[in-house]
Amino acid sequence: MILESISSLMAPMPLLAVLLGTVSGVIIGGMPGLTATMAVALLIPVTFTLDPLIGLVLMGGVYCGAMYGGSIPAILLRTPGTPAAVATALEGYPMTQQGRAGLALKVSVISSCVGGVFSTFILLILAPLLAQFALTFGPPEYFLLAILGLAGLVSMADEKTGLIKSLISGVLGLIIAVVGTDPISGMLRYTAGLTDLYDGVAFMPVLIGMFSISQMLSLTGKKSVVDDSALVTEIKREPLPKGIFKFISMGSLTGTLVGILPGEGATIAAFLSYNIARRRSKKPELFGNGNPEGIAAAEAGNNGCVGGSLVPTLTLGIPGNSVAAALLGGLLVHGLIPGPELFTTYGSMTYAFIFSLFLANIIFLILGLYMAPYFARISLTPTELLIPVVCLFSVLGSYSMNNSVLDVFLCLLFGLGAVVLHKTGFSLGALILGLILGPIAETGFAQALIMSRGSAAIFFESPQALALWFITFLLLVPPLVNIFKKHRMKSA
Repeated sequence: MILESISSLMAPMPLLAVLLGTVSGVIIGGMPGLTATMAVALLIPVTFTLDPLIGLVLMGGVYCGAMYGGSIPAILLRTPGTPAAVATALEGYPMTQQGRAGLALKVSVISSCVGGVFSTFILLILAPLLAQFALTFGPPEYFLLAILGLAGLVSMADEKTGLIKSLISGVLGLIIAVVGTDPISGMLRYTAGLTDLYDGVAFMPVLIGMFSISQMLSLTGKKSVVDDSALVTEIKREPLPKGIFKFISMGSLTGTLVGILPGEGATIAAFLSYNIARRRSKKPELFGNGNPEGIAAAEAGNNGCVGGSLVPTLTLGIPGNSVAAALLGGLLVHGLIPGPELFTTYGSMTYAFIFSLFLANIIFLILGLYMAPYFARISLTPTELLIPVVCLFSVLGSYSMNNSVLDVFLCLLFGLGAVVLHKTGFSLGALILGLILGPIAETGFAQALIMSRGSAAIFFESPQALALWFITFLLLVPPLVNIFKKHRMKSA
């Protein structure tokens, strides 16, 4: 069956579909507001007229390409193309300002490829077993997983952003996250009578405003992102930093495990990987100032989520995230029902689709390594051309998500707010982390207490819950000890 699937994939049309899908995904991922979910969803009607295999590999190529493509503008312009690239922007853009854009892009594409290949390999070998593991996670475990992510607020505190400001930033994110309809009671909260806010504050307009619009505002008065053109060097002459593969491996494993859990996304995988890397780094003080270790972990994490999210999708019909949900729609359109039959009756097509993901990762690796020197030169674009173009795409991206004018105003409002927060020393990354994890923590907490009739013991009953408490403890203790030591030294 595997030989048959490889043979069918090596035909000219499927190969062309993988190539076109991957390249299109990289382009779409590089445009603020145009997410992989949107691209795959728009492809479903198109693939209805195509052969099922060609349609599937086309969507798979777009998925892989878009997850990598979001890192390019995140590194060069501090404008994440996709939500999962926010963590990459925290380290990538400072490297661009230092004239190390070539190295940042090289680390990004290699990490993305390794993370994607690793997760696809896990999908190929262990899909049914891992799908059963994903089902053991309930509301208590999802709440604790969100708490594990929020523990990263402590690790984001550095000399520029103190612990108090980092925590305040995270709380601001949590406050924004509760706007909308209560997921349990159905009550409206802080909507000001605006129907567009009934579903909450849309994440993409907030993201685009805080990272794209605010960055364009901060560039006013400058000639380019990097004033000295001599700083933008050839990528091929820059070796990878020593020890970088430890962080790539860490991110790949974290991203794959998070992707397997139904409902979790690449953004959470990227932030978790980034925070774990920050704790495991020998030089955590360099994070936030242009550390390639952070890029390696974040990019391996969000691309590791690709194969991981397809584990419950293909075996149980439970989408791992929103992109996998769109892919599930593509499977159902072609009469392919997730479950055992997908690996037996339609095994040759399913395995061909999985092998196409390996191919898509290799394609964007070659594309990224070859084009990186040219991508790096984007940072030399004069700001009088760069600012209006990026702002135009940002506004269009904000509007296109829900066709809402309110989202455009939210984008501009959060852009101005981000400038103020940045100037006053607050952490935008911590705010985004609170905004992402807030709804997951709230829903998991409420559902768990309903299940246990108000008993908090449910958060300590399962082995998975105890393991998450232990990992959270390990992530919290070292930074708190370091902060306490620094405080004592200053006092002395």
